[in-house]
Amino acid sequence: MLVALDGAAFWLLAGRYHDLLQPILGTDVGRGVYAAELRKTALALALLDLPLLLLVGAASYVLAVISVRPLVAGREREARFAAEAAHELRTPLARIASIAQTARERGDDDARDEAFARIAATAVDASGTISDLLALVREERVAPKLSEPVDLGALARSAVEGARNNGVAYDVAAGADCWVEGDERRLRRLAENLLENASRHARARVRVAVAPDGRRVAFSVEDDGPGVPPALRERIFERFVRADDDERGSGLGLAICRAIARAHGGDVVLEDRNRFVARLPRFELT
Repeated sequence: MLVALDGAAFWLLAGRYHDLLQPILGTDVGRGVYAAELRKTALALALLDLPLLLLVGAASYVLAVISVRPLVAGREREARFAAEAAHELRTPLARIASIAQTARERGDDDARDEAFARIAATAVDASGTISDLLALVREERVAPKLSEPVDLGALARSAVEGARNNGVAYDVAAGADCWVEGDERRLRRLAENLLENASRHARARVRVAVAPDGRRVAFSVEDDGPGVPPALRERIFERFVRADDDERGSGLGLAICRAIARAHGGDVVLEDRNRFVARLPRFELT
C-alpha cells in the first residue's frame, strides 16, 4: 500500500517537473536539472516513509504484545497449576507407597487392613486438594454467570448450621438488610471456607457477624485461637500458605475465598490476628 502511494506521488511530481522544465529538457543542463529533481523527490519520499514505517512497526508490536498477553498469562496459569498439583500430590503419593511397602513387609492381615484404611484416607485428602485447585483456577478465570440478590445473613446462618457438628460453639449475629448480588453457590463456598478455616484454629468458639458497612456488607468470622503469625499475615491468602499448626488444611481455602470475593467486586482481608472479613457490594432492594 505504501509503495503504491509512493509510486503515485513520484509519478505526479515527475510529471510536474517535466512540464516545468519542458523548454530546456532538450539541453544537457535541463536533463541534469530534471534528473536532480527526480532524485530529490525519491529521497524526500523515502525520508517521509521512514517515520511512518517506524510508527507502523511500533503500533504492530504493541498490538502483538496486547494480543499475545492473554495467551501468555493462560500458559503461565497452566504451568503454575501443573507445578502446584505435582508438588501437592508428591507427598500423598509417597506416603501411600510407604504405607503399602510397610504393610507388604509385615505381611499380616491386621497390617493390611490398617494400610488400606490409611491409603484410602490419604487418597481422599489428595482428591480434596485437587478439587480445591480446580475450584481456584475456575474462580480466577471465570466471572460469576449468575447474578441474583443473595441474603448474606441467611446464607451465613445456613453455613453455620452445616458446621455445628465439629464440636465448636458458634455465636452468630446477622443483621437485617444484608443483601448482596451474585452467585449464591459461590458465595456459600466463601462462607463455608471461612468457617472451616476458623473451626480448625478455634479453641472452643467462633464468632460470625454480618452487618451493613456503608455501601458494602461485611461478613466477619473470628475464632478464639492463637491467630495468624505476624510473618504470615501478608501471605495468608497465597496458595499453599498455612500456619505451622495447620495440618488439616490444604492452604487453598483462603485463596479461594479471596478469588470469589474479588469476582463479585469485593475482597477478603485479615483484620487483627484472627478475624477474617469479606466485604461485598451491597444490593439495594427496591
